[in-house]
Amino acid sequence: MLFARKRGPLAFISGAAVLLLLTYLYLRQSDDEAAVWNPPGPQQSPDARARSRERQQAVKDTFSKCWHSYKEHAWGADELAPVTGGRRDHFGGWAATLVDSLDTLWIMDMKAEFEDAVAAAEAINFTHTELREINVFETNIRYLGGFLSAFDLSGDVRLLRKAVEVGDTLYKAFDTPNHMPITRWDIHAAARGEKQVAPNNVLIAEIGSLSMEFTHLSMLTGDAKWFDAVQRITDEMAAQQDSTALPGLWPLAANAEESIFNSGSFFTLGAMADSTYEYLPKMAAMTGGLLPGYQTMYEKAIDTATKHNFFRPLTPTNEDILISGEVHAKDDGSIELEPHGQHLTCFLGGLMALGARLFNRENDMDAARKLVDGCVWTYKALPHGIMPETFYMAPCQEPNDDGACKWSDEAWKEEVLRRAGKDASAADADAIIDADRLPKGFTAIPDRRYILRPEAIESVFMLYRVTGREDLLESAWDMFVAINRTTSTELANSAVHDVTTKEKPEAADSMESFWTGETLKYFYLVFSDPGLISLDEFVFNTEAHPFRRLVR
Repeated sequence: MLFARKRGPLAFISGAAVLLLLTYLYLRQSDDEAAVWNPPGPQQSPDARARSRERQQAVKDTFSKCWHSYKEHAWGADELAPVTGGRRDHFGGWAATLVDSLDTLWIMDMKAEFEDAVAAAEAINFTHTELREINVFETNIRYLGGFLSAFDLSGDVRLLRKAVEVGDTLYKAFDTPNHMPITRWDIHAAARGEKQVAPNNVLIAEIGSLSMEFTHLSMLTGDAKWFDAVQRITDEMAAQQDSTALPGLWPLAANAEESIFNSGSFFTLGAMADSTYEYLPKMAAMTGGLLPGYQTMYEKAIDTATKHNFFRPLTPTNEDILISGEVHAKDDGSIELEPHGQHLTCFLGGLMALGARLFNRENDMDAARKLVDGCVWTYKALPHGIMPETFYMAPCQEPNDDGACKWSDEAWKEEVLRRAGKDASAADADAIIDADRLPKGFTAIPDRRYILRPEAIESVFMLYRVTGREDLLESAWDMFVAINRTTSTELANSAVHDVTTKEKPEAADSMESFWTGETLKYFYLVFSDPGLISLDEFVFNTEAHPFRRLVR
């Protein structure tokens, strides 16, 4: 092992860590894998099932078009440029789309294409890149996660060998004085033997979202070194969780060089923080509850977020929905909500549904439903049926009081003016609304893009699997049709610049690997039989790669 240390309160002693691995390997051979929390699954009539199969095939057709264009025009590159047919390498040049899509190919029963992709993946050299530095977080969730999931599904040992290769590379990013990782890592300097020091300013998501992949690699190989590396981070975060300016949540940035996770005043479950919170209940699920500290951390975090970050917005139809915003902790001890919504935070509804079932927190199901319904409503509110990347809305002053949350054109326009920084008349508000193309309820839309993100359909899928709500299937189909219509190109699908326009938005000529690795996978699975990637057997990493759970 790279290092040894005294353990914190969440960690096993080293012998128990090995026991966890051996227990997992033993139970994977067991025939007794009883369901532990997921209901039998939504039951559909024959007509409804036939409709879902047709919709599933439409999703597969879209994926197949994208895959074959990638193979023809950008094979071996990280991304296809879906308008011009070019190639892009933003993630090491290690064929991100290929690796991210391995489990999607398997799930969609494209086995011949899967075999071609595995053969190509064998040749990837993860010790070489033309980039000056690599993003450890992105490499972890896309490449390591992709190989682990594809191995779990197929049993092809070539994929486990590639996972070990990626894991060994990333492990060296922890070779610092305090064994905290360098998240934006100069791999060339490390190869030259230069001194490595963890950064003093690191995004919480990038250091707090390595646990699932590293732990699963240890579970599959029996080598505890990866688990030990990430458990050090978890121990520090757990020890400091109650001492932040908003106890329960961690600030957006941490000081990895000095292992400080409790200094800062900005708190969000959105961009640059999201997957840190996502991995808390998922680690508990993946390890069969043998690491109870993750449940404790999750419950503290979600209780604080429910109280301070979630808000009910004013809507013209008086919807009882929730949006997750951001919070600023003031020097005087007060807490200020910033009603800033993001597509990224749409993962929360599905996560809370998962947490409610895992930990018998049934009261959380109400918030889970309202968060998912909030994302569905936001999709429908925009001209093309697609949510923008970020937006602002006016929060109700008394969110649980229907009378206080009743729609008012006057209150909406006042908030539009306040957000614009103007103290002017209603006529000025109308001018801003027209110029900025603001649907009723929205007070600003700073980022009008849609970049093929998966978070909304992710939560629709999760909530549907948990509750069987039939209306979620219709919402999922409406979302797919809207996205495919708006983003389709001759070759594949492209991110677009502005979903607030009446005409078809301009394409950005970008198709990140999460489109085929996440978004289309979740669309396919929501229309599948619930036995396909059952939530009783699998838990998804933040890149939608399903890992087998430890089931007792």
